[in-house]
Parts: sequence; structure tokens; C-alpha cells
Amino acid sequence: MAPRDAASPSDQHELLKQILSIVQSIQEGYQHLSAAVESIQRQVNVISEVKQVHDIAGKDYPSQTRIAPTQPSSTGDQQIVSETQPGPNAQASSLELGSAGPSEARNDGESLYGRKLGANSTSRIILTTYPGQSGIDPLSMKWGHPDALVRGPVVVSRSQSTIRRRNAIGAHGGSYSVYHALAVASKHLDVDHKPDFTNSEPAVNIGPFPQWKKIVSIDPLGHLSPWLFSKTMRDENIHIRPSIAITKAHMKLPELEQSVRDGRIIPDKKICLNDSGELAVTKFAVEPVWYLPGVAERFGIDEGALRRSLFENTGGSFPELITRGDIKVFLPRK
Repeated sequence: MAPRDAASPSDQHELLKQILSIVQSIQEGYQHLSAAVESIQRQVNVISEVKQVHDIAGKDYPSQTRIAPTQPSSTGDQQIVSETQPGPNAQASSLELGSAGPSEARNDGESLYGRKLGANSTSRIILTTYPGQSGIDPLSMKWGHPDALVRGPVVVSRSQSTIRRRNAIGAHGGSYSVYHALAVASKHLDVDHKPDFTNSEPAVNIGPFPQWKKIVSIDPLGHLSPWLFSKTMRDENIHIRPSIAITKAHMKLPELEQSVRDGRIIPDKKICLNDSGELAVTKFAVEPVWYLPGVAERFGIDEGALRRSLFENTGGSFPELITRGDIKVFLPRK
């Protein structure tokens, strides 16, 4: 009987399974490697873009200085609320701040919302602030300045460490800020939660361009804020968040798929990726950030009239539009 030269079908099947397993393992390794390389590339892009922003101003990472508030506060938010009278430089306002009554706080330290107050918390609600109040020290904002650090970050958070340094009115997230409020109220998110921006760098480099100084309805540096102003965030415990997100994605359109089938479009593997007409795209999510003097000028109206109209037509949601004439940046709801 002649010896068998070929492997049996079962042996061949087992061998093919092993080869397939090895190929799949290689593919998974490649995907992990590709993701790691892309993450590193995003970080390199951010470093490069931050450097470009500084180079445009002709300076390389100038030192940031901070002017201390005229009278530091050591009693938390209570001190701000207790000073309801405007300072010497405050604008006249018809708003009246109600004093805290039994419905706002009880003697047992439990707040209106049924939560025990922490050591650094207060039951008093801050309705508004004034530019002349003790401890109020907004970060410098020089809109349109070519040097990003001189221009300054947009700071709108009302967290305990940041509320005295705010230089913008409104809230991040626009209409979605109510869901942030819901998460905090239901104790699913800490009131002083700080987001982790690891691996959230912009997917591509954008700018900077000289024309950016003309923009008055978005923050052209909004996609770089956590990285441009990381020193301020770290050293002064200031909450700074991006107002622009830049990501990459794949998009499918039935019209393009049909065009590929008909031969009108030939996939180049860079923009049109495959025979199904899938596209490689870059997505931008942008929050409005208004520089109020610039917006008023574009519409040919007085800034005071714009502030009053915004205040009244948002249900009185932002009293600092009236009481804080020194703050020129506003994050409206979409």
C-alpha cells in the first residue's frame, strides 16, 4: 500500500483555521497599532498648532502673570452673595437680589434641593455678580489679539474654583447644559467635575490665520483651549473647556454608492474609500461664542441694547448681561 502524500481534508481544514486565526491576530494588532499611532499623531498636531499660534504673535510661550484679587475670599461663595450692592464701577441695574429665606436654607445645613452641604458649600444661590465686588477677578480677555496668551481663554464655568475668575457669561453646551444640570442634581456627576481631555486632541490642524481676529461669533481658538491654557488650568485650578471639537469619520451616501457602481466615481482610497462610496470626512462641532461689542457692531446696534434684548428674550436667564458690563463674551443657547 502506497504512503499518503497529501494531508487529509480534516488536517487541511485545521491548518486553514490556524492560518485564519494568525491573520486575524495580525489584523487586531495592526488596528491597535494604528489607533496608537493616530493618537500620537493628534498629540503632535496639537503641539505643532499651539506652537504656530505662538509663532504668529512672534513670541514663544511667554510667561503668564496673574493679578491677585483685591481682597481674597476665604469663606467660599457665601461672601459673593452677601455683597449684593454693586461696586463703584458697576452698571445700574433694576435687578433685585432676594435674601435667603427659610425656603432656601434651613438651620440643619440642608439645602433647598435636599442635599447636605459640604464644608466648602453654601445654601445661598448666586443670582448675579458685579465688577466691583470683593474677590471678583476675571481673567484677562483681549478679543482678537494675535497672541493667544494675551488674548486669554474663554472661562464660563461657575465651579467654586472658577466663578470669581469667569470672563464670559452663559454656559458650555448651549441647550445641552440642562442635561449637565440634571446629572449634577441627581448626583450622577460631581458639581466640580473636571473632564479628562486625554486623546481628545483635534484630529487635524486648523490655522491659525490672520483673519481670525475678525471673528465675533465663535472662539477660533476653541479647539485648542485645554492645551493652549494648560498652565492656567493647572496652576490656578481654573475650569477651561473647548468650544470646538474636530474629529474624523466615515460617511455613506446612497447617491455616491450609486455613482461608484455606475463608474462615475472611482475610489481613490483617500477620500472615496471603497466600492460602496464611503467617504473620509472631518467633522466640526462648534459652540457659539459671541464677542458682544463685535456682534453689536455687525448689526449696527448699541451694545447695551443688545445686552438688554438678550436678557429679556432669554427669560432673564443671564442677569450678568446687565450687571457685568466688564464681561464682553457670551455663550448663548443654540
